[in-house]
Amino acid sequence: MMRRAVTAVTRLYAFAAGVAILLLLTGLLSPPASAQLSSGKPIRIIIPFGPAGSADVIARVLQQPLGQALQQNIIIENRPGAGSNLGTAAVAHAEPDGSTLLITTSAFVANPALYRNLPYDPVKDFAPIADLAVAPNIIAALPNSELKSLRDVIARAKADPQKLNYASPGNGTTPQLTMELFKLRAGINITNIAYGGGGPATQALLSGTVDLLSASLPNVQEQVLGGTMKGLAMTSRERWPELPDVPTFVELGFPDIVLDTGHFLLAPAGTPAEVIERLAKATKDVLAQDAVKARLRQVGYAPIAGGPDVLRERIAKEVAFFKELVASAKIPQIE
Repeated sequence: MMRRAVTAVTRLYAFAAGVAILLLLTGLLSPPASAQLSSGKPIRIIIPFGPAGSADVIARVLQQPLGQALQQNIIIENRPGAGSNLGTAAVAHAEPDGSTLLITTSAFVANPALYRNLPYDPVKDFAPIADLAVAPNIIAALPNSELKSLRDVIARAKADPQKLNYASPGNGTTPQLTMELFKLRAGINITNIAYGGGGPATQALLSGTVDLLSASLPNVQEQVLGGTMKGLAMTSRERWPELPDVPTFVELGFPDIVLDTGHFLLAPAGTPAEVIERLAKATKDVLAQDAVKARLRQVGYAPIAGGPDVLRERIAKEVAFFKELVASAKIPQIE
């Protein structure tokens, strides 16, 4: 009797296993999200800025080692537009299975203050993965420009308030807000020419289209080191070791102009916890590699490697900070 019962149970388990396999093959039963992440499906990282911007630079530094850590191909897709809102919204509405991610900058936390209606909520629509790295912002001019220092910029702007302009990576980026805060503190006017990322903004200065550039350091460190640009001021609290000749805003008499550009890795809200955990661990491990750290520092980043909780706290803090900054600087919201 007992033998018959055991045989019946065995047959039942075999039947259930067969049904499960059949459902998997026919697509009626999905494997868990962690299996989906390792199924070989490429991971698409959307950069909401143009090529050669700071988010694009860090994504390409991480692309190969992160792909190796996850054992998957990583595709980088640039989707600039609307101050990074187009690409960011695309990730917010993507399938939350770990196959579509976002690497963005501090525009992510500044845009809630700058735009009246965002197509996403930075808290509700995203799952934080990693606080990747920070980079100071820098004001630069061409070496042959008559603007040799920040003092020259102030004097020129006061002499002719409508004359000067500057290129920024876009509205809501910390380089743009850095310049707007400088204008406020110095009591001057310089017209913002917003581009779709750090790369196009950098090219605008190099081509002589604009007078000045406000950029995240990774966009221009090599140009400043090579002498094709002259750094006038940086937003770090102390001088950047790789650019010891570039003064800080603090030492030039602007103690509250200490702003960096953060770089964040996020997934759509609803991405399973085990997927976020795996992505976070792989990212942390990659950022701990000596070669990756050296490369990031070489192009202007200070690695952070903060996990989901660190990034979540930073997002909440900086959304509030930029709302206060935009209100104090009386920067009008964009419709």
